[in-house]
Amino acid sequence: MTKVRALVLERQHELALRDIDLPLETGPGEVKIRIHTVGVCGSDVHYYTHGKIGPFVVNAPMVLGHEAAGTVVEVGAGVTHLKVGDRVCMEPGIPDPNSKASRLGMYNIDPAVTFWATPPIHGVLTPEVVHPANYTFKLPDNVSFAEGAMVEPFAVGMQAAAKAKITPGDTAVVLGAGPIGTMVAIAALAGGCARAIVADLAQPKLDIAAQYQGVIPVNIREKNLVEEVSRLTDGWGADVVFECSGSPKAWETIMALPRPGGVIVVVGLPVNPIGFDVSTASTKEIRIETVFRYAHQYERSIALLGSGRVDLKPLISETFKFEDSIKAFDRAVEARPSDVKLQIVME
Repeated sequence: MTKVRALVLERQHELALRDIDLPLETGPGEVKIRIHTVGVCGSDVHYYTHGKIGPFVVNAPMVLGHEAAGTVVEVGAGVTHLKVGDRVCMEPGIPDPNSKASRLGMYNIDPAVTFWATPPIHGVLTPEVVHPANYTFKLPDNVSFAEGAMVEPFAVGMQAAAKAKITPGDTAVVLGAGPIGTMVAIAALAGGCARAIVADLAQPKLDIAAQYQGVIPVNIREKNLVEEVSRLTDGWGADVVFECSGSPKAWETIMALPRPGGVIVVVGLPVNPIGFDVSTASTKEIRIETVFRYAHQYERSIALLGSGRVDLKPLISETFKFEDSIKAFDRAVEARPSDVKLQIVME
């Protein structure tokens, strides 16, 4: 163990920038990474404000942060695809490679997975971390550290788009224009959708999403979304609906949005169980897909960023220095309508 400085969630509502003991020895198959940029994720903020997410409870001090990019500074034995000096981003969830879920290719739902900044696993808001090389991905020269740190949330959008089984020319509806909702819309457009109708209550977030070609913003304070989708699709409905808000209210009318035989991809997670209109889902033969994090999406996400077809830079609202990490989290708690993604630079 090595004593290093980190942003530590001591307990609910209490953050500290202090020294903490973390494992930093590079073993076989591992790399040591000097962290450059870390994104502030909603789950990090939720642990700060609530002290838990479902069964994951902060019972001991925990380093926050899991959306990260940096530079390889040490390579363990057996690692051949990475070298010192490589700019990389890291997939934060590490499964048991021998589990049944992993062997089926669904390693993201392996019950044994360990995930940065999910109790009791420490995150990466600290100068250096050690990580398995197989979950560390080299960044193209034209992709910045800031963009590299955005690969993690974008991978969620990519997973949702993959689950939707998009056909070129499809019309998508995205409920929620937060960071994940906007990235889902971007991924859906990159995956072949001709347009993405993005709905939210916050006009500043809709304005940011509307910068992307193909996005049609709908402020549901001002317009009825069901009527608007019907108008835009000549009464047929959307081919795919992505629920990214996590709001129980979204489910009250969601079955009216997809076309017959369409699909609903559930990305947002309501806190409590919700009512579900089985009758309409059945009579329209709506396919329901769910998303939990992602699997096999990092290389695809990085390829899209490197190609220039996807630009996530407009989603970065503000960048904070490591010494101002607590300010960054308090800003995130404010949930300003104009904020999409806040990031912390370690160097």
